[in-house]
Amino acid sequence: MANCKGSEVSAVLAFLTGAAVGAVAALLVTPSTGEEMRDRIGSVTDDAVQKLKDVAQKAKFSVAKKTTDDAFKYDGGDCWI
Repeated sequence: MANCKGSEVSAVLAFLTGAAVGAVAALLVTPSTGEEMRDRIGSVTDDAVQKLKDVAQKAKFSVAKKTTDDAFKYDGGDCWI
């Protein structure tokens, strides 16, 4: 089971690396001025960084413990009876 997780992570990282290399290659091959290219690369980088931050935040939330073990213990307070 542990090997499956490692291979899945490796596959995702390989895919993302390939996508990034392909995107950069496509940007470099297209005919445009240097200033346009820098602006385009900058905007793509900013978008990618923002998406990675969003994914990391969602992953952190999904992995984080939602309650403590003491949350379900009754302490005897606030009783009307």
